[in-house]
Amino acid sequence: MRNKPFTYENGIVALMALTFGCLFFDRLALNFLIPYVAKDLDLSDTQIGLLAGALSLAWALSSYFSTAWAEANNKKKGVFLVAVVTFSLCSVGSGLAVSFGTLLLARLIMGFSEGAVIPLAQNFVERESSPHRLGLNAGILQGVGSALFGSILAPVILVQIAENIGWRNAFYIAGVPGLLLGLVAWKFIRKSTAESTVGKNTSSTGFAELLQYNNVRWGIAVACCVFGWWFATLPFIAKYFVDVQGMSPDQMGQTMGLLGVSGLLSSIIVPALSDRIGRKPVMFMFMGLGALYPVSVYFLSGSAFQLPAMFITYFMMGCIAMIAAVIPSEAVPEHLRAKAMGLTMGVGEIVGGVLVPALSGVLSDTIDPSAFLWVSASLAALGLLFVTRLHESLKSRIIQEELILNS
Repeated sequence: MRNKPFTYENGIVALMALTFGCLFFDRLALNFLIPYVAKDLDLSDTQIGLLAGALSLAWALSSYFSTAWAEANNKKKGVFLVAVVTFSLCSVGSGLAVSFGTLLLARLIMGFSEGAVIPLAQNFVERESSPHRLGLNAGILQGVGSALFGSILAPVILVQIAENIGWRNAFYIAGVPGLLLGLVAWKFIRKSTAESTVGKNTSSTGFAELLQYNNVRWGIAVACCVFGWWFATLPFIAKYFVDVQGMSPDQMGQTMGLLGVSGLLSSIIVPALSDRIGRKPVMFMFMGLGALYPVSVYFLSGSAFQLPAMFITYFMMGCIAMIAAVIPSEAVPEHLRAKAMGLTMGVGEIVGGVLVPALSGVLSDTIDPSAFLWVSASLAALGLLFVTRLHESLKSRIIQEELILNS
């Protein structure tokens, strides 16, 4: 049955991918609309970095604590549904902002509502994944979600809406699909998919027990670098293309869309490749490639080689699903997997999504507009050192799955 296309496993993967896609469409909307928003609200690079950091901080706290509470109280489906509806409604708040302060508040609320969605979605997918398909399924969720909707469709659609009817309307429209998918999720997700595997008396919101596992400890360090590599550039790159490298808004949107295609392909190819040759070598290979992404943006500006080089080096995006979902879920027993993913994403968001954008914004304001690129490259290089401390987890997972099937 699992080999047929219309299975519950494939359905849950598709639904979680679409839901995550709407989430990232809403989350990344500000990054693609920032040339318009910054002009109207008179925002500096430091303020842009703070906006990204505030959302990531709220996301990070919610990512762990909301997930851990949902796991401990057997409320994962309820928390997931409330989060989906709330982040969809919060998109309107960004469109209503009239100052830096009101926009900051809207992003904080959005971040808190979004934080629980991805660790719970990945947990639902992990619970229903066939043997040898965890990497592929996690990659589909990540790729179709963040890449297809957030990085390919969002820049093209949102820039066109902003150009024709204003950036505020773009935020309003972005929130609608999530409400519809929340209704579908309410009807489709089975109790067995979302129910906790341990009772309330044996599960808690504490995380000390997670740090006993090598791949959780070092996976968190890698996650900080991978998230930092991405978020060091994400809030600033669209503005940099327009203001520094002289792209038109349409050219910027198309360039960001091209990076989105790279992110989509890598988010599926990289985790799927790890199902065959192992998690650790794949992480090392593509993180090394990703260190060259900021270099290609800066040194190849205006040349025929810039876009192809950016497209190839952006394949490090595929490492996000690996370090946020696959590696932590394989590192711990089943009843700790949602918490392990939530903790890894939460700490990765705080360091990579809060501190790094703030630092990048300050450096870009005070030293050079390209400073955020060098922060990104440095984090990718540092992450390679942490990857060497990971233990290969693919073989142990396959053995466990085969034992379960044969028992």
